Amino acid sequence: MIGYEAFKLGVLLQEARQKKGLTQEQVAELSGTNKSYISKLEKDLKDVRFSTLQRIIKDGLGGHLEISIRF
Repeated sequence: MIGYEAFKLGVLLQEARQKKGLTQEQVAELSGTNKSYISKLEKDLKDVRFSTLQRIIKDGLGGHLEISIRF
């Protein structure tokens, strides 16, 4: 299940970036990371810290991160 959730996160990031019409390089520059890091996140090759994820979504994509817990 963990692998699926991580993969889902990468897909969500990629879809959000594409909907905004941004390149990986643009998102990286806006969020203070680098293109390689964004690429690895989108491909589920890299773990991400929560604070970094928030920065990518807020500063890089202009979005808002929401988290839920379901039982």
